[in-house]
Amino acid sequence: MTNPRRAGWVALALTMVAGFEGLRQAAYLDPVGIPTICFGETKGVRLGQRATPAQCEAMLADSLAIANRAVDACIRAPLGDYRRAALVSFAYNVGQANLCSSTLARKMNAGDTVGACNELPRWNRAKGIVLPGLTRRRATEQAMCLGALP
Repeated sequence: MTNPRRAGWVALALTMVAGFEGLRQAAYLDPVGIPTICFGETKGVRLGQRATPAQCEAMLADSLAIANRAVDACIRAPLGDYRRAALVSFAYNVGQANLCSSTLARKMNAGDTVGACNELPRWNRAKGIVLPGLTRRRATEQAMCLGALP
C-alpha cells in the first residue's frame, strides 16, 4: 500500500516536472543541444527516437524515484511534502552530484532552510546560458520550498 504522506509529494513533483518539462514524444535538441525526449529525459536519447505517452510516463516515474533517492542521499533535514517535491524537481533537473555538492544542500543540512531555498534561483543556467524556463521553474521550486505555495 502506498504511504499517503509519500503520495502527496509524488503528485506534486509529477505535476511540477511534467508541467515545466512538457511532453515531447519525438526526440529533439534542448536549448543547449542535448538530445531530449518525453518529460526532459536525456539519458541514452538519440535523435529520431520516439516514445508513447505510457513510455514517457514510466520514464518520468522512474526518474522521479531516482531524484527522490538523490534527495534522501544528500539532504538529512526533515522535509515536508512541498519542500521534498521542490527538491525532487531540482534533483531531477540537475542530478544528484550537483545537488549533493551544492550550497543549497549544505545550508539545508545545517538547518538554514530559508537560505537553502533561496539558493534555487541561482540554478537558472544551462552551459552558462540563462534560460527563462529554468528561471520560472526555480522560482516555483523556491516558493514551494519556502512554503509560499499551498
